[in-house]
Amino acid sequence: MKRFIGFVKKEFLHIFRDYRTMIILFGMPIAQVLLFGFVITNEIKNAKIAILDKSKDEVTLAISNKILSSGYFILDKNISTQAEIEQSFKEGEIKQVIIFEDDFAGRLVKENKAHIQILADASEPNTANLLVNYTNAIVRDYINKTIKDKRNVMQIVPQVRMMYNENLKGVYMFVPGIMAMILMLVSAMMTSISIAREKELGTMEVLLVSPLKPIQVILGKVTPYFVLSFVSGMSILLLGRFVFNVPIHGSTIMLLLITMLFTLLALSLGILISTVSSSQQTAMVISMFALMLPTILLSGFIFPIENMPIFLQVLSNIMPPRWFIIILKNIMLKGTDFMYIWKETLILLGMTFFFIVMSAKKYKIRLE
Repeated sequence: MKRFIGFVKKEFLHIFRDYRTMIILFGMPIAQVLLFGFVITNEIKNAKIAILDKSKDEVTLAISNKILSSGYFILDKNISTQAEIEQSFKEGEIKQVIIFEDDFAGRLVKENKAHIQILADASEPNTANLLVNYTNAIVRDYINKTIKDKRNVMQIVPQVRMMYNENLKGVYMFVPGIMAMILMLVSAMMTSISIAREKELGTMEVLLVSPLKPIQVILGKVTPYFVLSFVSGMSILLLGRFVFNVPIHGSTIMLLLITMLFTLLALSLGILISTVSSSQQTAMVISMFALMLPTILLSGFIFPIENMPIFLQVLSNIMPPRWFIIILKNIMLKGTDFMYIWKETLILLGMTFFFIVMSAKKYKIRLE
């Protein structure tokens, strides 16, 4: 046991002395969370628009002020003619143009109807769709609050509430996804590279003929990465909680335990990768390209799985991050207990067991 503890201490020292490994373990998670939290967002803020007001009455002015005071839009310019619209879009600054027709207030009084035309730059379709929806919602809200005589108008007014993320903050989606991606990539990649390095240099066989048993050698190589990866995951949670105010409504203990399980799964996958890798370069290529892209594209991290073709939906079932992200969102945002996530937890347990068994078989063939 003393030999094993000494071996683990040696591995910790080896990691701490390698600044590149420390940057990957702790620098990359912090950078990713900050990038996704501050830069990559699906929220709309301060979008530049132009207004073509042909009426220039008190109603169009009130609607314009309400739109601009919402925080979603900034008035870049007032347009005076139709000919200026396309030129404004081509300049690349304007995302939307709002056009009020002639005699807007008069038509609203006489005909109980007036027209607003919304032109959006659909070269970015998601942004254009959001801007149009925001503008429509603001106009509807103005009409509902200012038109007092509703006796002749039959209305059905839906009351909408966004559960678990009332302000529709994109960071609520990114923190669980980044945590799954970082733990999967860092744990699997660093473990596979570490063991592949020993094999490439010919020192793994030296370790295996030492007084330590083969299983102790593997556990000794994995233990430091398990601890450091878990600390890395906790740093992501702390950043999300105290920098971006992402809540943790559920059990913190359950969250930590499942994070440990997912870290163990990623480490066992890293060991499996190392069994088929003859060099560090091969291990890194497999870890990066076989894990990073599927984690981002097929886990539901950014793109909804329901929108994918059936083949990709089926394929996503074998992606461990998919189930981990579901668990994280349930615990952190919904505050659910174990009875709602036991299926996903069981899937992660089964995958961990499978990777450990496969790794043990491969190492038995290759190294004993």
